[in-house]
Amino acid sequence: MERVKLGPEGIEVSRLCLGAMALGGVQDEATSFAILDRFVELGGNFIDTANCYMFWIDGGTGDESELLLGRWMAARGNRADLVVGTKAGRRPTVPGGGLEYSEPLTEARLEAALDESLARLGTDFVDVFWSHRDDRDTPLESTVAGFDKAVVSGKARVVGASNHTAWRVERARAIAERTGAAAYTAMQNRYSYLQPRPGAALPEGGHVHAAATDLDFVANTPGMAILTYSALLSGQYTAKPLGEHYRHPGTDARLAVLDEVAAECGATRNQVVLAWLVGHDAPVVPLVGVSSVAQLDEVAAAFDLQLDAEQWQRLSDAA
Repeated sequence: MERVKLGPEGIEVSRLCLGAMALGGVQDEATSFAILDRFVELGGNFIDTANCYMFWIDGGTGDESELLLGRWMAARGNRADLVVGTKAGRRPTVPGGGLEYSEPLTEARLEAALDESLARLGTDFVDVFWSHRDDRDTPLESTVAGFDKAVVSGKARVVGASNHTAWRVERARAIAERTGAAAYTAMQNRYSYLQPRPGAALPEGGHVHAAATDLDFVANTPGMAILTYSALLSGQYTAKPLGEHYRHPGTDARLAVLDEVAAECGATRNQVVLAWLVGHDAPVVPLVGVSSVAQLDEVAAAFDLQLDAEQWQRLSDAA
């Protein structure tokens, strides 16, 4: 699987990032281990989790995904071969609470959250430490200082911003430059081939969709990359009905071209979507969660699919 470089150190990450959100929570341990083993067999090394996955399921605590990954890495002895990212900022501070009780991105909380994640993961560092949200109630100076402490201590190699707009990332980077702190070198936002209706609110709490300006920012900022989650819309290209926020004329036009290109390539809709994503000028790393090894095999095959320039542009121009 192709590798791309992330951050000032040039960390080599697989072009596909495996989302581990449901592993250990929705997927049982045997299935989760099988998916992770197959991901490594296919050449993948980049795995994404968070300190709150999956607190919202029945009986969930938010520890499930990190603990599962920790058990798997311990069983396989492969921590040194992986690039592991986790996030802080969405773990509820009140037992049983929702996103309205999300932990703050203060310097003190970031330090504690990372230590808690490291204990669950069974490691002494993560490769990428992400802010899971843009906390407007905490001064950016405190957030930047907290992420800098993670890097200076050796507990994180690089830091990134999830669910942020480009201008907020750039403002944090300016503070980091002024104070000599570690700067955000990656973004992680929702993004796929189909676009929601302009102005429509996404029903998933906390999701921030990447805008064209965010992709332009990443493309023109050396060392930056963007991870795109919900890249396959949780099965809505193939197995599930599209949400109301995707029901507009542009969706019909895009799906028609998507099916044309899929037929030309002898590929699935999902595979063409992923090939289109990695064809952007911005360094795009699709982040995909799967529920079976068979789904993972389909997804991984997309990274052998080469769209020609005309196909990519035809997909992009459909509206």
